[in-house]
Amino acid sequence: MIQTCLVHRLGVIEYEAAWHMQEELADQIAKGQRPPTLLLLEHPHTYTFGRRGRSENLLWDETELARCGVKVLWVDRGGDVTYHGPGQLVGYPLIPLGNDGLFSDKLGSNAGSARLPQADYVGYVRRLEQTLILALSRLGVDAFRLEGLTGVWVDRPTTSPPAKDAQPAKVARPAKVAAIGVKVDVHGVTRHGFALNIHPDMAYWEGIVACGLADYPVTSLAELMATPPDMGTTIQTIIDAFAQVYQYHITEEVL
Repeated sequence: MIQTCLVHRLGVIEYEAAWHMQEELADQIAKGQRPPTLLLLEHPHTYTFGRRGRSENLLWDETELARCGVKVLWVDRGGDVTYHGPGQLVGYPLIPLGNDGLFSDKLGSNAGSARLPQADYVGYVRRLEQTLILALSRLGVDAFRLEGLTGVWVDRPTTSPPAKDAQPAKVARPAKVAAIGVKVDVHGVTRHGFALNIHPDMAYWEGIVACGLADYPVTSLAELMATPPDMGTTIQTIIDAFAQVYQYHITEEVL
């Protein structure tokens, strides 16, 4: 039987408000009061540090942060520092993981337990990547995983230094187009999720070492495509890919 997943399009919402919303909805899912849920939204300018965050990866001082209107938060997802802002689609899947890494509507004896259920968390992240890669393909962008690194990547042409008396050469260098950072709570319900760069202001990445990866650039669909898709088109494409990868029947509701 195909499960239902509720999808909520929230528009632009403060990071803290979405964080608290995840807590409330995940608690309802753990109690069997709500089916799996996907929140799709944008945030105002925000830097968040995950559990592996290092403060030295914040490059802007307080004056520059205030000038650019950026909040800095330490949160409970995995990973290091990332940026959220207008023009970036953020997805928060709230899904109960089963013992096989798939998804179920019953958490059984794990509910109320202080011990994490056994589940394939890495497999869950790989499915998030698969969802984004599938959606980007449908939007006309070839994306891929990069061995040993979480997220979704594309080849972005860059100019290499020329040899003597030669023209600069165009080479493809992997760039991250979507970041992923998740948490699975003590009831086995996922939190946080992905951030796909559609047409954000890329200058805000100058304030951080994104994901702690100094040698890897970050890009957006606006940099990759002559005419990037709008937010509404991207959201619908993500929903369709999410339903296919996770085998969900999608129902959209307004919160």
